[in-house]
Formats: sequence, structure tokens, C-alpha cells
Amino acid sequence: MVDKTRVGFVGCGGIAESHFKGLAKDTDVDLVGFCDLNLQRAQEMAGKYGVGGRTFASAKEMFSAIKLDATYFCLPPFAHGTELEAVKRGIPFFVEKPINLYLAQAKRIAGAVKKKKLLTSVGYMNRYRKGVQMVRDLTREDPAILMLGGWIGGTPTAEGGAIWSWWIRKAKSGGQFHEQVTHTVDLARFIGGDVVEVQAFGAKGFNKGTPKGYTIEDASVVNMRFVNGAIANLWASCSANGSGGGVTLDVYANNMTANFTGWEHTLHLLRKGMEPEEIKGEEEIFSIEDRAFIQGVRGDDASKVMCQYEDGLGTLMVTLAANDSMRTKRMIKLPHAAKKKK
Repeated sequence: MVDKTRVGFVGCGGIAESHFKGLAKDTDVDLVGFCDLNLQRAQEMAGKYGVGGRTFASAKEMFSAIKLDATYFCLPPFAHGTELEAVKRGIPFFVEKPINLYLAQAKRIAGAVKKKKLLTSVGYMNRYRKGVQMVRDLTREDPAILMLGGWIGGTPTAEGGAIWSWWIRKAKSGGQFHEQVTHTVDLARFIGGDVVEVQAFGAKGFNKGTPKGYTIEDASVVNMRFVNGAIANLWASCSANGSGGGVTLDVYANNMTANFTGWEHTLHLLRKGMEPEEIKGEEEIFSIEDRAFIQGVRGDDASKVMCQYEDGLGTLMVTLAANDSMRTKRMIKLPHAAKKKK
């Protein structure tokens, strides 16, 4: 019998627990390392999901102390960089989105990964959804012309919890578009290809009573042009308190309209001359993407991993370009390498 895959975590917050729940049930996985600056949190997660797992307050200490077959990095955007420790040791890793806040650092990590030929995975879980895969396949022959979508939510309040210690601060999260709507940006790239131009506008000063340290935009809109000439308009809002909104992405082609709604991205598909079709979004999507990564590690096979680090870097470049455009009030051009969709 093949030994279990020994997995360690750097960062044991809420998004990490979304992965713990499925991995703890995976008979091929042994959760052996739990690292968090809040050691009490690491100990809590180890007690809940990793019987016998060791806890650490330092990632370097964890890497030095125990043998790992794979590592998860579940960190706020500003806190990355320790991925290089995994690369140095040849440990395949999974990193939650967005992969970084600093482009130069992300490029260094991408270069190190490429040089080492290391298996990686980025937490853009919506790529694994059946409905998303179906629409992507359809756009091979009927390309998307226009995409509209984003995330509409309410004003951050003091009851938001520990996440507000960094999410509401632009210098730590990169803002709502960078940290949250990155999922929609990634789907737009996954369906439409490389983005070559970005122009963004932000709105501030409308939210009242926000927690101390609030510096992100209340809302933003971002226009994008793809390498094939298609266009998209994506938006973010953390200022809509009258309900409505939510998560959406609409894809318009010549003979198809695809409407994705909700965090689970349920698909309502309309095709010319055909009956409407609905595909419910998968509930256990974290387990699906985790299984693809673990299978890749165990078989040294990246074929089932839908987004590796270099591809995640492409999405990062778009969201950081949106921030640059908001700051400079200019359109930002992006480098690209025209590739056929897989």
C-alpha cells in the first residue's frame, strides 16, 4: 500500500478550514503540520482535523522539523513569500488566491517553481465546476464577445471579525477587486483568454461607520480587453446594504448566453435553437480541487490541476493592473503570450 501524502498548512484561518474538512476525510492524506502566527488557532485546527499533527508558529520551523509531501499556503495577500521555502525543498504546494500582493515577489516565486519543475495549484476552485467547463468548451467554437459580472456585498462592520484586520486595508488586501473579484477575473481569463488592456475606476467616501483602518474602495468597475478583441466589464461593491447583487458572471457569444449566479456558480445556459439548461454548482468544490492536487502529487501528474502558479500569476497581473489604473487614472497595457485554450 502506498503511504499517505503528508500535508502541512501555512495559515490555519477560515479558508484553510474549508480545505481541512475534505482533506481530513481523504484516506490518502495525513495532515501532519499546522502553522499559524496565532499558535492557538493552529493547535485548535490540529486537534480538530489532524490527530497527531504538530503545530508551529514559523513556516521555516515546520519545513525543517517534519517531512512533507505537499504544503498548502492559505495566507492574506500581503503575507506571501514563504512559498520559496517550499520550492527550495522541492515540496509541491497549493496556494490560495490571490497568490500575492506584490508582483515582483510573485514573479520570483513563479521563476523558482519553473526552474524546479514543481507541481503547484492555485485555489481558483470555480475552474473545476461542470458548468464552467461546459461553457469553456462551447466558447472554443463560439467565442465569448462580452462578459459582465462581479461581487456585490454590504458595508464592512465591526462585527466582521478578525478578517477586517487586513481585508479592509488596501495596503494588505489589495482591495475587494484584487482579493475577492479575483475569482471572476480568473473565470473571465479561463473562458476568454489573455487580457491585454485594463481600465478601472474606484469610488470612495460613501460607506459610513466602517471599522478603523478602512482604506479600500467602496466600489469599483474594471473594463478589460482580451487578446482576441473580446471585452469584459467586472465590478466590486462592499457598499450595497439593501440586499440583492451577490456573485454573477454573464457570458455572451453569438449563439450562446451563459449566466452564472451565486457563490456556487449555478449555470443557466441559453443556446440558439435549443431549450434552456441549468447546471447546479457543486457544493463540495474545495474537495474537488483538493483531490485533483493530491492526485497530482501522488502520481507526479499535473494534468488534472486546472490552475498552476504561472497561470495564477496571469490573473494576479490583471487585478494589480486594475489597482494601478485606479491609482493613475490611466489604461494599463499587459504583456501576453497568445495561447490556444487547452
